[in-house]
Amino acid sequence: MTSERFLGLIPAAGAGERMGQPKPKQYLDLLGRTMLYHSVKALLADTRIETVFVVLAPTDQEFKQYPWGEFGERVAPLFCGGATRHDSVLNGLLAASSTAEPDDWILVHDAARPCLGRRELQRMLDELAADEVGGILGVPVADTLKRADVAARIQATEARENLWQAQTPQMFRHGLLLRALGRTTKLSDEAGAVEALGLKPKLVQGSPTNLKVTYAEDLQLAQTILTSRGMKP
Repeated sequence: MTSERFLGLIPAAGAGERMGQPKPKQYLDLLGRTMLYHSVKALLADTRIETVFVVLAPTDQEFKQYPWGEFGERVAPLFCGGATRHDSVLNGLLAASSTAEPDDWILVHDAARPCLGRRELQRMLDELAADEVGGILGVPVADTLKRADVAARIQATEARENLWQAQTPQMFRHGLLLRALGRTTKLSDEAGAVEALGLKPKLVQGSPTNLKVTYAEDLQLAQTILTSRGMKP
């Protein structure tokens, strides 16, 4: 019988240089809390998720400066982050091996995606719990897509039918994800590593509000979304 245990993993060892801020973006203020706090809280909103492992840089001095007590023992920092997202997730999976079983579900979520909705998370767990492969949240592409050359001149218009924008969480069994990431090095998301094994992850309908904060203006948008849900500074 396969496991119905759900664990979260958030790689949070990056510097977030595109934000142009003096501190890593996961620690930027968002309604009086760090962005990382909101991302952790969003995952733990579903009681089926037992623990969220937060993968931090070995030299991280910020995490312990913030209160995490409201989550009890459901938040577990791992100071084993690497130079890339791939390395951080892989190192986190290895570090969690003493706790996680190969059949346990791992939900990998971006530290800079603080607006994950409860409804989308619930839908993901419900749809993938019995899936043979696992899958990701995503939204169908709505805009016209243009392929450019190095001079920013349009080369072609790409058909958008059946194209989706990938989001997180990305949910796979611990053993499968560990094997997939161990065979790849340069893919930008976990689903790509699983696809490289010849498997086909499922796409679960997400929401455009589950944005990834990449640039400074995204932070204001995230604040607007969270405020609309009743969150206050």
